[in-house]
Amino acid sequence: MNILKKREIHLIIIDKNILKISGIEFTKSILVDYPNSIIILTGPCDDIEFIMQVINSGSVYRYIPKPWNEKDLKGIIDKALNAYVEKEANEHLIHDLQYIIDEMKFLHKISQKISEIKSFPRLLTEIMESSKLVMNAEASSLLLYDQEDNKLHFQVATGDKGKLMKKFSVDLGVGIAGWVAKKKKPLLIEDCYKDPRFNPDYDKKSKFRTKSMICVPLIRKKQLLGVMQVLNKKGNEKFKQRDLTIFETLASQCAIAIENNKLIEKQVESEALERELETAREIQQKLLPASLPEYDDVQVAAKLIPAKQVGGDYYNVVRINKNQSLFFIADVSGKGIPAALIVSTIFSCLNSYLKLNQDKFDLMTLVIAMNKVLMESTTMTKFATGWFGLYHHLSKTMMSINAGHNPPYIFRNRNKKPIELQKGGLFLGSLDLPYETEEIELQTNDVLVFFTDGVTEAWNKKEIEYEDFRLINVVKKNTRQSAEKILSEIEKDVQEHVGNAQQSDDFTCAVVKIV
Repeated sequence: MNILKKREIHLIIIDKNILKISGIEFTKSILVDYPNSIIILTGPCDDIEFIMQVINSGSVYRYIPKPWNEKDLKGIIDKALNAYVEKEANEHLIHDLQYIIDEMKFLHKISQKISEIKSFPRLLTEIMESSKLVMNAEASSLLLYDQEDNKLHFQVATGDKGKLMKKFSVDLGVGIAGWVAKKKKPLLIEDCYKDPRFNPDYDKKSKFRTKSMICVPLIRKKQLLGVMQVLNKKGNEKFKQRDLTIFETLASQCAIAIENNKLIEKQVESEALERELETAREIQQKLLPASLPEYDDVQVAAKLIPAKQVGGDYYNVVRINKNQSLFFIADVSGKGIPAALIVSTIFSCLNSYLKLNQDKFDLMTLVIAMNKVLMESTTMTKFATGWFGLYHHLSKTMMSINAGHNPPYIFRNRNKKPIELQKGGLFLGSLDLPYETEEIELQTNDVLVFFTDGVTEAWNKKEIEYEDFRLINVVKKNTRQSAEKILSEIEKDVQEHVGNAQQSDDFTCAVVKIV
């Protein structure tokens, strides 16, 4: 009932005979003056036609015939208040969801712009211009790390005095940028001149007055690429914690773009298809988690073996907080560079949502948002299947949403057949339709296996597919083994089936065992 506490609700009971004199439009005028109102009509039921006209006008919640029954009246009022609360709660949920989707769309558009093929200097300039736009800042700068001299070098600085900043370099550990680079930690500083790490020499040289700053490291695979900064939020406003989170999210996309740009430049120089595909495979691999989270209560093992032809598989395991972990797998339709680019979109969408909503993570909101982003950023012929599993460590429950993907299997020793997680909805990027969830309580020694069709549809030289029943048999024989061993046995069995045949699709499989 927090909604009722936050605002004044008017419960208005109008007699039918008075309303006849005032006119039906009178109830609508009340709602204009008092929008947070619940109107109930009362009186003798001697004019059914008039009563129906009033109810059909949509401004009256219920009709209560006289004489009143006190118990019935109380029940109707309670239902009216509950209906109001539910309506308001749904409106708030829709508003919050739309805000998240709009925010993710904006970041996605910026990420798409940054990810376009272009010269390296132009890429760096666009990164900084985009940083200013996203953060509503007066100026921005980018420093790239050079391993040879162990220094940061200003590559681009935007703003009135931006051109001057290209001359300078920074030692690691010196100034705010040097501190962020050395510690590999972000900083939000409300008053730079009160921070002992701030070096005012750059302001003196550039004639720019730095008031507030956000500075974040550019990191890929635990390697320092550089540092990004935005200075002075416009309108004399101050940067907030959410600004830091958004800037960190943008920085992660920029780090990928910088790394990918270098790979693409090599691809352009070689002008060979195999090099182009190899570049896409490298990009695809770099989007995968560098390492999986370690748990005391769960064993996790996952592997993606790319085919020679670039595919569109992706997986991730994310520890959201101490009690929740997200398991995710996706398979983009088709192969080649287009599929790899959609995988980048999925990665960007997932990463943005996790960064912006870590404290209030909601699985259904993530799925809806990703579906909408893919609908707007892909063509009708391109889509992705996906499975989302949210595991609650304390209760050992798994919330599952299957977006047109191969159903994951849960193996339980006493069950002859594995449990299939099928509930969800259509694949991602197709239609804006609702999704269903299902929840299952897992038990000690349960084994969860989720995979792409590159496992079950792997074929040999006779074009005979591996199929689900073979996968099920392998897991059932090894449920007492560790997750790593089970995954190894699956991979071994698939390879034995395929033999000398060329791998036709990515092999992506993950095993989770409850201990």
